[in-house]
Amino acid sequence: MKLIDLAALDQQEKSTADIINSVCEELGFDYASYATLNPVKGDVQGYANYPDEWKIHYGSHGYHHFDPTIYQSVLSIAPVDWGRFNHDEKFNAVFRDAHDFGITPRGLTVPVRGPYGECGILSVTRDCSDSEWESLKREVMGDLQMAAVHAHDTVMQSGVLAKALYLPALSTREKEILQWVAEGKSQQDIGDILSISHRTVEVHMRSGREKLGALTTPQAIGRAIGLGLIAPG
Repeated sequence: MKLIDLAALDQQEKSTADIINSVCEELGFDYASYATLNPVKGDVQGYANYPDEWKIHYGSHGYHHFDPTIYQSVLSIAPVDWGRFNHDEKFNAVFRDAHDFGITPRGLTVPVRGPYGECGILSVTRDCSDSEWESLKREVMGDLQMAAVHAHDTVMQSGVLAKALYLPALSTREKEILQWVAEGKSQQDIGDILSISHRTVEVHMRSGREKLGALTTPQAIGRAIGLGLIAPG
């Protein structure tokens, strides 16, 4: 699993970085970040306007492996206030040194679901009092949710799509065979249906597993369904 700064992949790709900067300037936050989790490899990829020193510290300490503002937030449908993590040891481990870099543990993450099984998250921080924070959230939540969708759509539609997700390109036959497996058919059944040998079926299944980064066929089926490549059986 890697932590990848998408802005470093393509210096011409500024639109998403512009969005998170605008979120701070227009909605009154100190810092913002957008990230997406690769549904196959699990890499964390995105943009952030945090100080470079904090980004280096965060990545070098491997915080992206267990940061609850990422891994707990992607499980939610609604925005997640970081206050819920105040007693979480992993959260405290991530933000223990944050103050030294001018980063507050007061923040909010807005998850966005995408059509390929991916989840984008827009996170914002603001160093302020409890009352100011609650007032700010009420005032800007709608705009913040719209900004999260805009940031996610921008990445999905941009030239860094392949870099952001590395979506596997399954052949028509591979998808066809995985679909039949998802519907409970055996290799022999699939061979009979498609008028090919069961060994040929296995070759395509093996290729599909490799492209999906799966160790087993059930795992490949689950990932293919999650990515929208095949339908649930």
